[in-house]
Amino acid sequence: MRILRTLCTAAALGLLAPAAAYAQVEPGGWTSYSPTFSEQERGCGQIDGLNFRLTCSTGSGDQRAERRYATYSSGTRQFEGSFRITSMTGSRISLKQTFNESGSGPFFMLAVENGGRLYRVGGDTIAGGATVGTTVRVNTVHVVGSQHRTYINGSLKHSMSSPGGSFYDKFGTYRTDSGSGPIQATWSGVQFWRK
Repeated sequence: MRILRTLCTAAALGLLAPAAAYAQVEPGGWTSYSPTFSEQERGCGQIDGLNFRLTCSTGSGDQRAERRYATYSSGTRQFEGSFRITSMTGSRISLKQTFNESGSGPFFMLAVENGGRLYRVGGDTIAGGATVGTTVRVNTVHVVGSQHRTYINGSLKHSMSSPGGSFYDKFGTYRTDSGSGPIQATWSGVQFWRK
């Protein structure tokens, strides 16, 4: 009884680690870490904390508001974050990238069309439901030199082979070659693990 009271008191005071501290997909053997990042604002891109927006409707030029995280080149990495599009009159905007720094550029780009379709740039539909006001959780698991897997709201939606090399994660709002703004998206719950 005393142990139960102690646990309840600790939980009430917020002393116990929340469940969100653990990797949400592919459990087992993960270690959380906090990579450094830089911010990229170009064209009409604006960043305010975890709010990312493209304010213009131009269909040309480098329009981006993104966080770019530190490079990695080995092991297995997991990214997790949730986005909520708060306004969007544009379309075909990249929200999350796994970038190949070894020369081939964007390796994986998760983008959204007006109407809520999530798709891999250069590929097929990944999921629907990314409509204005809806929170969507994204997990990517990247085994360098082997495979890259994408989960939407905890369900595996896409898998592709991965080369070796150096990579980094990016998220925010980025106009694809066929896209245009405006868009505003807020990210939350961003976490990283490795093993």
